[in-house]
Amino acid sequence: MSLVPYIKFDRDQLEKIGNTIVYLAERIPHLSKIKLLKLLYILDEISIKKSGIPILNLKYKVWKFGPVSEELFIDLSSEPTLLNKFIVLSKDEGNYIKPKVAFMDDEFSDNDIELMDYVIEKFGNQTGKELVSYTHRINSPWYNTAKENSVLDLLENEIINNTEYLIEMGQIISHDERKSEMYREYIESH
Repeated sequence: MSLVPYIKFDRDQLEKIGNTIVYLAERIPHLSKIKLLKLLYILDEISIKKSGIPILNLKYKVWKFGPVSEELFIDLSSEPTLLNKFIVLSKDEGNYIKPKVAFMDDEFSDNDIELMDYVIEKFGNQTGKELVSYTHRINSPWYNTAKENSVLDLLENEIINNTEYLIEMGQIISHDERKSEMYREYIESH
């Protein structure tokens, strides 16, 4: 059964997601699924902090090892369908993500490239576990959403592994009226 019909990405967004993954996989050796999912979230978080606009505009759920884009998690859990054009899971040397194509920068601004380079430099050498700790830090969007919905202890104590709670990414810039307005306008138009 193919999951592709249930995915809610338009062609341009899928191209940007796929090429972002290619960019990361070209530059980070031994890129695991958990590390990739954390880096994609961190890209959106930092992009929103910096400009009020997410780079990928993914929806992230509060999971034990979250924040997680459920659609990408599912696609990366076996042979990719959604991302098949862009990557392959390398089973011969571990379960690492390898690019199938060269990075295409059509969907990217200079700021996007700088942001990806920054994230690679700052977070690219960290383990998946270290990135989970970073995304779960106190007052992070994952932490706040889990706490507000009374699932923080359940997740931390491994009583549950996932939830359907979406992280409201606008909370990252709620203190900045100008960026908050830019974020709201972007979300409404996308």
